[in-house]
Amino acid sequence: MSQKKLFLVFIAISTVSLLLHHGGHFSWTMEAFHLGCPAPRSHPAPGLKPKHTNVVFLKTHKTASSTMQNLLFRFAERNNLTVALPVQACGHQFCYPRSFTSHFVHPRTLPPNIITNHMRFSKAEVQRLMPNDTIYVTILREPSSMFESLFTYYNQYCQSFKRVPNGSLEAFLEEPLRYYRRDEKDSMYARNTLTFDLGGDKDRPAEDVAYARAFVAEVDRVFSLVMIAEHFDESLVLLRHLLSWDLDDILYVKLNMRTSSSKRSLTPGLPAKIRAWNSLDARLYDHFNASLWRHLSVLGPACVAREVRLLRQAQERLMRSCFGGQMPLLRSAAQIKNKDLRPWQPSGKVDIVGYDLPVNLSRGFSSQSQELCLKLIMPELQYTRVLLRSQSVRYRRSYQLRPPQQSHSLQQPIRTVMPRHPQVHRSQPTPPAAPGPASGTRSNSTSKPAAGIQGRTTKLGPKPSQTQAS
Repeated sequence: MSQKKLFLVFIAISTVSLLLHHGGHFSWTMEAFHLGCPAPRSHPAPGLKPKHTNVVFLKTHKTASSTMQNLLFRFAERNNLTVALPVQACGHQFCYPRSFTSHFVHPRTLPPNIITNHMRFSKAEVQRLMPNDTIYVTILREPSSMFESLFTYYNQYCQSFKRVPNGSLEAFLEEPLRYYRRDEKDSMYARNTLTFDLGGDKDRPAEDVAYARAFVAEVDRVFSLVMIAEHFDESLVLLRHLLSWDLDDILYVKLNMRTSSSKRSLTPGLPAKIRAWNSLDARLYDHFNASLWRHLSVLGPACVAREVRLLRQAQERLMRSCFGGQMPLLRSAAQIKNKDLRPWQPSGKVDIVGYDLPVNLSRGFSSQSQELCLKLIMPELQYTRVLLRSQSVRYRRSYQLRPPQQSHSLQQPIRTVMPRHPQVHRSQPTPPAAPGPASGTRSNSTSKPAAGIQGRTTKLGPKPSQTQAS
């Protein structure tokens, strides 16, 4: 036998031995091995690339972002990471719709590894808080279905929607400028909401193609991954590879969903009108939907399909274990006995559903398993409060353990300009800030995207073409 054949036999035997060494996860590994793609681990393996833990997820509105936020909250808790959370005056969002500033971050959640609560994105301000190796991620949704959701969800809050007779979506789209006021409170829900969340000018005319192209290019430079809500599982596969996470890290349950009776079906012609009214959002979506599939093609369709299947199988096992062997049933807020699991209801016309855990869950379940099941289905408002409490306790304990001189130095307020730090030190939080007034102001209609970050993050696969979607 030639040396080449001996070498190949040695490699094959070594590889099989390594796969067998992983025991319980042998089937996952073998399936991935046959396809020639990386195995979706369920636990860290020695010698592999460590998980990336510095992440900014720009939580956009009505895009399945609450589900993604819950995933990140749980990842942070499992890995003892710090999540930046809003100060009390901001509620559960970073004083949205004002442009984000570091003054909106609770001092006991500094320095952060993860940011994921709603904000109006300001790249410069976020950079001041986050390490240089931070990876930026966001999510978009098809503009027609997203706008229907916004119109229904915020109908009692957004004045542009409230003044429409009979709450008619058709009437609004027939003459949007009759009802829309660009500088009015909550107007960002009525036009180009994705663009606004990303820090762009929601009211830039559709004819300004140069601005639209520059804005899309800027988003492409800053965000290493733009997920697509309609292809959520495929997006999670890309996220897992980008961050070197395990299969367990991307398990989720859908949250913040409306009942079918709370949804409006779009009559023929409405989707085109919605896209024309939200032309910037439509351009963003078309560009990054195409970009997502280019990245997936680089990873390989067979690999992606296999990982999506494994993800869904693992999710079903987890949900059945949490719900007594059954798949969970969606319940109205009134039916959910545990107040920590009741989703917020925007109005009496919209029914947001959630889940309730079986009353006998504690039987045969460790406290850790019960906690996992509880957090898996906990709505955004409650989870944000729980996380703030736990991080505040950790902060106080860290403060008490410091030497007297160092503890005294913690009483000094944070400088107005916060330096970026190369590495997060989880055991030594940044000194508390003097709360002070928030410095952000309500954005106007002429805001422009900031300059791009050069060389900040590495894109998945080859750099996509800069040709803009029409």
